Amino acid sequence: MSPNYMRSFSEGCLRPPTVIGQFHTLFFGSIRMFFLGVLGFAVYGNEALHFSCDPDKREVNLFCYNQFRPITPQVFWALQLVIVLVPGAFFHLYAACKSIKQEDILQKSFYTSFYIFSVFLRIILEVVAFWLQIQLFGFKVNAIYMCDVGALEKKFNITRCMVPEHFEKTIFLIAMYTFTVITVILCVAEIFEISCRRLGLIKTQ
Repeated sequence: MSPNYMRSFSEGCLRPPTVIGQFHTLFFGSIRMFFLGVLGFAVYGNEALHFSCDPDKREVNLFCYNQFRPITPQVFWALQLVIVLVPGAFFHLYAACKSIKQEDILQKSFYTSFYIFSVFLRIILEVVAFWLQIQLFGFKVNAIYMCDVGALEKKFNITRCMVPEHFEKTIFLIAMYTFTVITVILCVAEIFEISCRRLGLIKTQ
């Protein structure tokens, strides 16, 4: 891919054709990623090391932590961010390859429909991620986790495990749910803005 294509692609990703899309990029690319990268590491970075069970043995702790966290929250949210970016990135890659200017996207029906479709995919992916987060992490992190260690062939089947900083993790969970909801709202608002522009209710610059 030539440098011109790469420049057009990067400009398209950073400067979507709508005002709300540009705000979404700022929100998504700055606040959300900063929150996850910095605060997420601070809250979840050493969780596995401080997760302890009774008896406090390495094999029991490791087994129960893997049961408690089938996937770590940081990995899940990082995957969510990357996957949600794919539809928009694919559209802007297409636009760069076809030499489509940003101001032309909302002028031609095919380009507009394609762009709206990418925004719809973003909404669907965010909703799916929201549902998966509920299934994996719930809305609250309890201080005690009851672990089934029957597979380890111990004399006991259930053991109590202490979850470190459970209150901070609960706050962080709610924050990530909130970010997802805000992102979906911004996507819906962007589609509304596009519709208004197409109907002539908002003048296109």
